[in-house]
Amino acid sequence: MDEVYLTEEGKKEQEELLQYLKTVKRAEVGEHLKTAREYGDLSENSEYDAARAEQGRLESKIALIEETLRTAKIIKEDKRKKNNIIVGSTVVVLDEEFDEKNTYKIVGTLESDPDNGLISNESPIGKAILGHKAGETVSVATPDGGSFSLKILEVK
Repeated sequence: MDEVYLTEEGKKEQEELLQYLKTVKRAEVGEHLKTAREYGDLSENSEYDAARAEQGRLESKIALIEETLRTAKIIKEDKRKKNNIIVGSTVVVLDEEFDEKNTYKIVGTLESDPDNGLISNESPIGKAILGHKAGETVSVATPDGGSFSLKILEVK
């Protein structure tokens, strides 16, 4: 498993999801299994097969979240490194080509939500700006082999 980063808020969200899956979803899946068993012969019961598959997916998801929470690096605000961009930093950048400012928070892949300004440390922009400081200009590689420049205006 690759190294996973979570903010404290992201960790809390994953813990809440885990609790929901273990309590509410497990109970729902258990009911689906119980109902499917009532249809008779399990060897020819497609409802039972579907419920078992659903149970398998749920248990896999629970195991993945548990493993993630066990091994994830939790990002805490570290005032000593406030100048350098790290996972957990909020950054204001300027796309010099389009003269457009954007604000991003660098998060781990599980918390990534680009539409809301949360970008992964593994995304092209995240990779390009990690370790840099306000005032620097970085080149961001695009998937098509091109690149564009971003000027880092502020690191929060």
